[in-house]
Amino acid sequence: QLVESGGGLVQVGGSLRLSCASSARTYSTYAMGWFRQAPGKERDVVAAIYWDGTITYYAESVKGRFTISRDNAKNTVYLQMNSLKPEDTAVYYCAGETLRWPTEFKYWGQGTQVTVSS
Repeated sequence: QLVESGGGLVQVGGSLRLSCASSARTYSTYAMGWFRQAPGKERDVVAAIYWDGTITYYAESVKGRFTISRDNAKNTVYLQMNSLKPEDTAVYYCAGETLRWPTEFKYWGQGTQVTVSS
């Protein structure tokens, strides 16, 4: 149901925009989130957004650098990542429909690799 795109290799200080497209008919009715998992670490929430975009959440480590947004007409959620750092390197996962805001979600994408080189 969730398909991420936009990952890749970028230099320190660069930018990437991740996209997550949903095929669910009820996409526009539930919250969405972005998580990431680095090698040897747990998967952690990066950002999340309410169904109508009125409420967002950001992990402290990405505040001021990442922006989550959504276009319900396109069934797509985005993660704009600026000023990337090597520690942002991870597999990024899109998630949909909260079980517990903002850390637990019901649906997951397959993940997209983001690598920040120094």
